[in-house]
Amino acid sequence: MAKPDDRSNNVERLQQMVENTQQNIQEANESVQNTDMTSQQKEQIKNKNERREESIQSFQSEIEDEQSYRNNQ
Repeated sequence: MAKPDDRSNNVERLQQMVENTQQNIQEANESVQNTDMTSQQKEQIKNKNERREESIQSFQSEIEDEQSYRNNQ
């Protein structure tokens, strides 16, 4: 028998994911500034941070959906 869908902590979990991703972006930017890297390595970090920004947008959209779900319960 499948477990019921427990959405009670989804907003908090998603918000934590946003915060962690923002911290990863910040740390990556600091790493680029404080270490010697090839231009290729810098470009890879830039691309990864762009993907992280896209993830944050997705997380925020999910947070809105979850908030709406909570408000309608």
